Amino acid sequence: MRALFLHGLVGAPEAWSEVLAELDVEAIAVAMPGHGTPVQASWAANLDAIDTQGATLAIGYSFGARVALGLLAERRVARAILIGVNPGISDEARPARRAADARWAQLLRERGIEAFVETWEVQPLFATQGRVAPEKLAARRALRLTLDPEQLARCLETMGLAEMPDYREVRGAQLIVGADDAKFVALARGLATMIPEAGHDVLLEQPVALAAAIHDLM
Repeated sequence: MRALFLHGLVGAPEAWSEVLAELDVEAIAVAMPGHGTPVQASWAANLDAIDTQGATLAIGYSFGARVALGLLAERRVARAILIGVNPGISDEARPARRAADARWAQLLRERGIEAFVETWEVQPLFATQGRVAPEKLAARRALRLTLDPEQLARCLETMGLAEMPDYREVRGAQLIVGADDAKFVALARGLATMIPEAGHDVLLEQPVALAAAIHDLM
C-alpha cells in the first residue's frame, strides 16, 4: 500500500521518522506548503498543489490531518487516518481564529523564527511534552528553526483553520488521538483510537504506539 504522510504545522517530513521505522508501507512523507514547498494564494490552491503521488491513503497529524481530510473530501484519496484533527469551525468562529493566526504571522515577520518557536513550544497544548527526552525535543526544535518565517506566516494566513472549509460532515476517515489531549479527545466524540500517555503530538510522544495504531487501521 502507498500512503501519503502529512506532518503538522511548524513540522517537517522527518517528524514521521520514528513512526515509519515501525511500519511496512510504501510511505511518501512530503513537505507541506510553507514548510519547504511554496505557499499558494488560498486553501484550495494549496490543496491542489499537493501531489499525492498515487497514494490511496492519506495519514495526517494536526494541520496535516486537516489537509488529509480535504484530500478525502475531494476524493483525491480513498481513505484517511487523522491524528489530532479539527475537522472545521463555524462561520461565526472564523474571525477570532483568523485574528489569532494573524498574531502568529506578525510574530514571525517582526521577530523571526527563533522567537516564534520559543512561543509556539510553550503553548498549553504541548504541556505533556515535558515527559519527552530532552534530546528528542532538541531535535524537533532544530527542524523547526530551519523553516522560513515568511513562508510559514503565509501558510498560517492561507491554510489556518479559519480558511479551511468546514469538513465536519465528511465521512470515512479514521481517527487517532492522544489520550491526554483533552480538546481533541472532545472533538473526536468518542470515535477515535486513543494512544495512552500522549498529548497532542503523538508522533513525538508515543511513536511506537502510534505506528501500531496506524497499522491496525490500515
